Amino acid sequence: MIRLAVFDLDGTLVNSLADLAAASNYGLRTLGFPEHPTEKFRYFVGNGVRKLCERVLPEDAKEYADRQYALFSEYYNTHYADQTRPYPGIKSLLHRLKDEGILLAVASNKTEIFTREIVEHFFGTALFDLVSGKIDGRPVKPDPAILQAAMEQFGATPAETVMIGDSNVDIRTAKAAGTHSIGCIWGFRTAEELTEAGAEQLAETPAQILDAVHAWKEA
Repeated sequence: MIRLAVFDLDGTLVNSLADLAAASNYGLRTLGFPEHPTEKFRYFVGNGVRKLCERVLPEDAKEYADRQYALFSEYYNTHYADQTRPYPGIKSLLHRLKDEGILLAVASNKTEIFTREIVEHFFGTALFDLVSGKIDGRPVKPDPAILQAAMEQFGATPAETVMIGDSNVDIRTAKAAGTHSIGCIWGFRTAEELTEAGAEQLAETPAQILDAVHAWKEA
């Protein structure tokens, strides 16, 4: 039986690729480095903003990562919702899960202040029981710390918990924590990546997440 559903944010709940690309390219442009097409960011993101800022820089310019991070944050702080939108069907799924008494959490590698702002902007403050992002002193996914903290807060066992995300980072996090996992193939990565990472289920639509949760509830 599933008691706790933990969602990744970018590529799972919201399509934020264009705004992440715009903020990154703003920093690169300011620093005088080449910009990248939006589609390329599908593989730049996934391990937190600082890693994103390192990845977008030229190989011989990694020493500018701190400056790139500052410029990214400056831009993203006021432009995080320019083009970002929840994926179709996500809000309906969340309300269905909530109505069925399942606890909802967000576990993102995005800086926690941005994670909270985006979740509140698009989903309000009452839908999720816990919203967690990257904070100093806690390792990022695929380390299971953020997922384990959510389970501990709500007294949920790994068998009662499902991690839902769009990349191998999320699936590896679930495996490390011993929880169920669902890979969302509408996100930034591919079904092949999710399968190779060991996703227990794949979902083409949010409705299929509900089906999987129901199956585990009945098991």
